[in-house]
Amino acid sequence: MGAKAPINHDRRWPVVSLAEISTKIGSGATPKGGSESYLPSRTRFGLVRSQNVFDRYFDYSGLAFVSDEQADGLRGVVLQPRDILLNITGDGITFGRACIVPNDVLPACVNQHVSIIRLDPQRADPGYVLSFLSHPGVKSYIESFNAGGSRRAITKGHIESFRLPLPPLDEQRAIAHILGTLDDKIELNRRMNETLEAMARALFKSWFVDFDPVRAKAEGRDPGLPKPLADLFPDSFEDSELGEIPKGWRAGTLADLALLNPESWSKETRPEIINYVDLSNTKWGSIESVTCYTQGDAPSRAQRVLRPGDSIVGTVRPGNGSYAFISADGLTGSTGFAVLRPCIPEYAQFVYLGATASKNIETLAHLADGGAYPAVRPDVVIATEVIRPSDKVLARFSMLCAPLLEEIARNERESHTLAALRDTLLPKLMSGELRIRDAEELLEKTS
Repeated sequence: MGAKAPINHDRRWPVVSLAEISTKIGSGATPKGGSESYLPSRTRFGLVRSQNVFDRYFDYSGLAFVSDEQADGLRGVVLQPRDILLNITGDGITFGRACIVPNDVLPACVNQHVSIIRLDPQRADPGYVLSFLSHPGVKSYIESFNAGGSRRAITKGHIESFRLPLPPLDEQRAIAHILGTLDDKIELNRRMNETLEAMARALFKSWFVDFDPVRAKAEGRDPGLPKPLADLFPDSFEDSELGEIPKGWRAGTLADLALLNPESWSKETRPEIINYVDLSNTKWGSIESVTCYTQGDAPSRAQRVLRPGDSIVGTVRPGNGSYAFISADGLTGSTGFAVLRPCIPEYAQFVYLGATASKNIETLAHLADGGAYPAVRPDVVIATEVIRPSDKVLARFSMLCAPLLEEIARNERESHTLAALRDTLLPKLMSGELRIRDAEELLEKTS
């Protein structure tokens, strides 16, 4: 590949290999005892795995914890502040993802699927190098080093040979600051969405799991709701096959409220452009990215037609949290999802929150089987047991929760727009088409 870099750049900048500007490049290993020996909570050391590493974002869910003894066996891959993490194995979605390790993850080690890139601070800024490695235009470049088959893999030698333009350090920092500002806005949206979803889940649990309004009325207490709303709830309980439930409500399943996988594309109906949602980029209620394919290039599993109001729940390794509420039209989901479409719009929020409650995700994970790729059948997902309230209560619940999920969707759309802007800015800044000062002014307009 010579001295060329995969993104056009100011020709005054030298093109260097990662080895030239790094003090360490290397991956870890599985700790002694394997995953079964991981600790239930942190005592000191974390263990970073590929599932934690997203492009420009560290996912704390699933962070493993190891003993000091296990960490000592990995002392050569103990992380330091500002280290870049790069996934060196995985499928087409997880492979090649990169982020900077957050300080609050430390102390931590990495396993064999993640490489540490530790830069010489006198030569390179981690934010700039991360911006290069995580840019969509560089993905095919990294992919070209793939030494594996359908499951990608690259070696330490491959990483050391990666070539990138190296502007002066102050310019690297300026570029990193501009793109990092957009990352900060995306992170703020993510945190806001966590809060909004927590509010919706708390209301679902209060009304339909703990039965707080019914229990308060049964005990002669004020349920803390406006009287027209409180009057919709029963004031006593009765027995059912699922135990004690509010009087007049009934035990059932999500199949009473939703249809399973109602639409799939055929060869005749498949659109020319397919906006594809896969399990790997759907995490804990958020669709991290949508991949656009032409009809002939789309993977064979791109078959599920998704409509606004649908809930999608991953059936392969369901414990990974590959679920989301669909708010946009024109999407196609993987056959690895169970698609639940509410029978009427007022059921949508209840179906989503019921299907993806943490207890139910844990149940699905326990029921999954199949070796390396444990899975459940889609009909197991829709058979999730729920207590069905009256339609009047469901309608009021929908009125309260719909704005929360709509706000989540707006924040996600804004984050996708910001990410697209970030990916557009880097080549322009590197080529000189856009000056640092102009980019900073553009950012001010997006505030």
